[in-house]
Amino acid sequence: MISRRSRINDGMMLADLYLRVKAEVIDAGFASEIDWQDCVGRSPYTETDLLREAAWVILSSGMREAVIRRKFPGVSNAFLNWKSADAIVRSSAKCRQRALRVFRHRPKVAAIIAVARRIKDVGFACFSMDLLERGPSMLQELPYFGPATSLHLAKNLGLDVAKPDRHLVRMARSLHCEDAASLCERISAVIGDRVAVVDLVMWRFATITPGYVRDFEAHRYRATV
Repeated sequence: MISRRSRINDGMMLADLYLRVKAEVIDAGFASEIDWQDCVGRSPYTETDLLREAAWVILSSGMREAVIRRKFPGVSNAFLNWKSADAIVRSSAKCRQRALRVFRHRPKVAAIIAVARRIKDVGFACFSMDLLERGPSMLQELPYFGPATSLHLAKNLGLDVAKPDRHLVRMARSLHCEDAASLCERISAVIGDRVAVVDLVMWRFATITPGYVRDFEAHRYRATV
């Protein structure tokens, strides 16, 4: 059985690590990302938000974030800047053609159109209510969405969840946490930042810090001696 003192010490170690990581992420120029993630859950998302974030997650699957960030403005233009699901479906042939000039991955472009068609068919309000009632798992009914990507989209829409990104999984393992969600929830409970914000901060730190796992393990060792 883990003692209360051990749990407190472990919480303090995670809090100290997170605050250091957050400071480094801010110093590296990513404060606006943290602000965005903190604000996104404080107001309802729109149909444009849903279409844009779904497309972002679909394109990001299996690819580097920097690549998608570079190509996404062109994809957005191809899809009418996510005006509405109805507009995309009505112009799907032109949208597909224009998008493939920017991002040559037919299945992913087709998946974006399929998501727009699903939102048009059921209606944005009904889709959003279904997500609220059933949670992120309902997103797995969409093409290119599995357990991890559904949580990614849910987080980007403002739900306070963590995604099992490969970086977060490695972090959780190195810090002796059960999984990525457990890691982010434990830090959130001590610090007060939303779970989704903790997820973003830790993920961004991993993308800018080679050898972050060794760094975390060393930090944990120092905290126990």
